[in-house]
Amino acid sequence: MIRVVLPHHLRTLARVGSEVTLDVSGTVTQRAVLDALETAYPMLRGTIRHHSTRERRSFIRFFACQEDLSHEPPDAPLPDAVAKGAEPYIVLGAIAGG
Repeated sequence: MIRVVLPHHLRTLARVGSEVTLDVSGTVTQRAVLDALETAYPMLRGTIRHHSTRERRSFIRFFACQEDLSHEPPDAPLPDAVAKGAEPYIVLGAIAGG
């Protein structure tokens, strides 16, 4: 089971608590986790990744094991601690402004 922590606005949209669990078969990658998340919670499609390009939206960041994974290739394997469910995969809404 993969643990995913969502930002408040996406939790509200999906009507879930602060953390969801997902089954991901095969290699655990960012793409596989986000595909499983959007399958389980279709209302999140287009909120984390663009509908057409499937690229991360500008103000969304991904973290795991105290590392920023936002610019990692989507098919790169996630850390073993995430794949084993010991650590969560965190989707974070970035803040901008002055």
